[in-house]
Amino acid sequence: MKKIIISFFSFLILTGCVGVSSEGVLGTGVSIYIDPRTLGTQIDDSIMQKSILVRTAQIDKKYILDISSKVIDGHVFLTGKVDKVDEKILMTKLAWKTEGARSVKNNIEVRDKFSLKDYSKDLLITSQMKVAMLANKKISSVNYNINTVNQVMFVFGIAANEAERREVMNESSLIKDVKKVDATIFLVDDLSKNKR
Repeated sequence: MKKIIISFFSFLILTGCVGVSSEGVLGTGVSIYIDPRTLGTQIDDSIMQKSILVRTAQIDKKYILDISSKVIDGHVFLTGKVDKVDEKILMTKLAWKTEGARSVKNNIEVRDKFSLKDYSKDLLITSQMKVAMLANKKISSVNYNINTVNQVMFVFGIAANEAERREVMNESSLIKDVKKVDATIFLVDDLSKNKR
C-alpha cells in the first residue's frame, strides 16, 4: 500500500512539473531553476512534505490549516498552532516516522489566548519579510519559506553563500514587532547530496 501511495504522489508531482508557479515547482516553494538542491533531493523533499501533509490530515483535517511543514534535504521543520501539548508531541512523532527524515525541528506553539489581532500581526510580519526579501537583489527569495507564530518569525531556506545568509538575517532584524527570529538557513555546501 505504501508503494502505491508513493507512486501516486510521484505521478502527481512529476506531471505538475510544467513551468514555474509562484509557489514553485514540486510545491516546495522553491523554484527548480534556481534551487541549488539536486533534482533528486527536491523530489525526495517534496514527497516527504506531501507525506506529512497527508498523514496529518488523516489524523484530523483541522491540521491542514493549523500546521505547516517544510522539508530541506531531509530536515523537517514544523510550525503552526495546536490546542494541546499532546498534539505537538504527536506531530513530532509523525514527522520522525516519515521515511527519509534526518531531523525534526518542531516550532509548533500550543494555543493560549489567540486573537484575531495576534493572527493579523503574524500575517503582517510574514508579509513584510517576504516583500523585503523580494526587493533585495542579493537574496534569492524563492529559496526561502517564512512563517510567523506569536510574533516569532521562522525562516527556513537555502542560501547560495554566507553573504546571502547575512542579508536574510539583516532583513529579518529590520521587521517591526518581531519578538524573535528563528532561522535555519543552509548553505549550498551544507546540503549533503551536493557533496559527492
